[in-house]
Amino acid sequence: MSKGRGGQALPATSLEFHSGAVRFALAETEQRPTVLGLIASGRMRPDTGRVTIDGDANNRALRRTIALVDAPDVSDPHPDITLAGVVGEELMFAGVGATPLHARRWLNQLGFGELSGVPIGNVDPAARVRILCELAILREGTEGIVLVSPDRHGGSPDGWWRIASEFADRGYAMLVVIGGSAAVALERMHELEAINASGPVEPLVLDRPVDAEPAAENPDDRPETRRADPEHADEATDALGSPPADGEDPSAEPADPAEPDPNTTENGGER
Repeated sequence: MSKGRGGQALPATSLEFHSGAVRFALAETEQRPTVLGLIASGRMRPDTGRVTIDGDANNRALRRTIALVDAPDVSDPHPDITLAGVVGEELMFAGVGATPLHARRWLNQLGFGELSGVPIGNVDPAARVRILCELAILREGTEGIVLVSPDRHGGSPDGWWRIASEFADRGYAMLVVIGGSAAVALERMHELEAINASGPVEPLVLDRPVDAEPAAENPDDRPETRRADPEHADEATDALGSPPADGEDPSAEPADPAEPDPNTTENGGER
């Protein structure tokens, strides 16, 4: 698949990930990791190609079974919110007790009780990945996770990669979208058996010569960077100017707005 005019938002990309396995995919520049995460989790239509789950092009099934975790500007929690606040919001959307006491108890059970009052922006990268992934699977029906750019928080890749591998061992389909430096580091850590879902790691290639005139900015080539209204997730992707997916009726009625999306947050972000 690809996204944007001439693949500017996401160049031609082909990958697959499976239940019970962890894979990484290379995506660089500011917006491409989020674009890839949105497409791989059924929250954005590609401009070329198609995305399937168990062989069917069913974006609704993708959204309900694949959680989008920590995608910049889409599903990442605000860095100033305390960890207990982030946990409480996710517990609420998972349909369980969500008071501050419930949040602290949940963190204690996970072994991170001492971090409850710490802003999530100050939480260790590996702990952040553990907590956000554990919260994601609380949603009923979640069978896989697309984790976006854990390497942007720093730390050694083996920390969050081992955690992703543990979730795969528990039966979840795990896709981790990372940059080139983290990809090279993972491939050099042979004991981690990291597998690239999108092929060999290649250096970033510029879309145009550095001395070329910049192309006029087209808003249709940019991903939706605000936190979309969860009741109008499809409208947000339509705003990108994407054509309907193959076999999809553009006049079809949207999903019942009364039915909550299990992969959205209180602020309209996607999980």
